[in-house]
Amino acid sequence: MASQNAGPGPIRQLSADLIKWQNDQALPIWLAEGVDLSRGECFEAIDLVDRKATDVPRRARIVPRQIYSFLEGARLGWNGPAEEIATGLFDWFTNTYLTKSGYIAAAANLNNEITDDTFDLYNQAFALFGYANIAASVESRKALAEEHAANLLNYLLENYRHSVAGFREANPDKPPLCSNPHMHLFEACLAWEAVSDDPVWAELADEIAELAMNSFIDPVSGGLREFFDLDWTPMPGDKGRIMEPGHQFEWAWLLCRWGRSREDAGALVAARRLYDIAWTYGIDENRSVTFMALNDDFTVDNPVARLWGQTEWIKAAVALAEISTGPEKEAYLADIPASVAALRVYFENAPAGLYLDKLAPDGSFADEPAPASSLYHIVCAISELERFARGC
Repeated sequence: MASQNAGPGPIRQLSADLIKWQNDQALPIWLAEGVDLSRGECFEAIDLVDRKATDVPRRARIVPRQIYSFLEGARLGWNGPAEEIATGLFDWFTNTYLTKSGYIAAAANLNNEITDDTFDLYNQAFALFGYANIAASVESRKALAEEHAANLLNYLLENYRHSVAGFREANPDKPPLCSNPHMHLFEACLAWEAVSDDPVWAELADEIAELAMNSFIDPVSGGLREFFDLDWTPMPGDKGRIMEPGHQFEWAWLLCRWGRSREDAGALVAARRLYDIAWTYGIDENRSVTFMALNDDFTVDNPVARLWGQTEWIKAAVALAEISTGPEKEAYLADIPASVAALRVYFENAPAGLYLDKLAPDGSFADEPAPASSLYHIVCAISELERFARGC
């Protein structure tokens, strides 16, 4: 998997090819079919046969992701109406999904009626992430985005604060607690650090990083678990054993970012170990892709390979190449072409600009629409690779 030439020239070419796919194919079809520009709305998925948006409720989490995707795409050279899209989506999101209680509901139908008013910490994390991207790129909505973010964070602190660290889920007396929404809260905090002088974002980022290193990451194996009991110990039974290779990569990327900014060597050590686990045990040698889940003894729990896992492999390989030297750096550099090749597997048999999502162990893909939620993962990986390639 790590035998391809990974010098500056090939990496720049990989980056240029992915940007071209994004700007010439992906963002145009997601604008044409995945967004209703006149109403400022977006859709859950695009069907791979008729290439039209699916007629299903829209989950709240996809809206901030699409805001990011179009704004970041514009930064990477896409010439479409990114700011107009983001502004419309932001207005629609706050008008439709923000509940009277102060949190973000989970889903709304095509008539903009809430179909799921469940509190999910994951959705709140992405709302904060979307607000940060609006604040960074849409001057006309910056103050409002800052206001919404402050209100939502205060709501979380007042209603879902965990007594030790982090946040609870909807039911304060019912496990599991989850590392995944904290990962995206961590990402949102780092995004806010770039646009806000309010120390609350850096303080919360530090808290989540410490929670990850002290509780999420197993002190013996170095692997990161997904589900926890109410005291942040691993959930009993098989559920508490789950470790997802894609999330090992994603946390490695985030801990590299945070560790470099804080000059925290422990975070960088943890990131290297997370990457090593995901690379060694979480990549199928036959398919050369990252699959869904391991057990805590690193045996396979779920061999289905989702698209997003490949994007996180790209981001982690880039992040660790940046902090490494010598043979170690060369090894991470060699993984970049391998991870990009893994991502391209999901593009090959899909219509231009779209993608498949779930790859079974037998090499077949699930017959289902292209999910809007994956575009954010793809654009973020392309962005990280582009940033790295510019510095090569």
